[in-house]
Amino acid sequence: MNCVEFQSAFAPDTEDATILEHVRSCDACLDFAARVDADIMFRAIGGADLIPPGGVDAFVQDVMAVVHLRKTEDDLAPRRATMSWTRRLAVAATLIAGITGGTLVYERDRNAVSSAPPLITHHSSLVTQNLVTKPVVATYSSKNATIVEVPAESGNDPQVVMIVDENLPADL
Repeated sequence: MNCVEFQSAFAPDTEDATILEHVRSCDACLDFAARVDADIMFRAIGGADLIPPGGVDAFVQDVMAVVHLRKTEDDLAPRRATMSWTRRLAVAATLIAGITGGTLVYERDRNAVSSAPPLITHHSSLVTQNLVTKPVVATYSSKNATIVEVPAESGNDPQVVMIVDENLPADL
């Protein structure tokens, strides 16, 4: 059969063996037939050798048995707990609020412990000298002086007073 004979003899839903044989060997006629009847491609394959052993009904039963088996396996498998995005967002917000609150409480407690004013020391150089005991300054007043008094924790502790004044003699 040639292409001209095929195009004149072709009709939709045909089962003619010579027409189907020509469709299997000629791509141009296959395109022509597929535009008219899309099922021609499946009929041209030749369905006699595609029937599964035991028939179509046995094949369908086997497929449905496997489908039910997979569904049962999925039902019995342990489910992994999945959280929605809103629940994840709520957990993240809770964690952030907890960490922030803990940090604020820690800072507040840390600042409350040190009620004494901080002592500032400047060490320009460390030199060991033998010092002579000088008399204790009982009273001192100056407009340019900075007097820092460190509070004593108990009555037996000596009271420490620092006087910072540029006009004060260095050996006092």
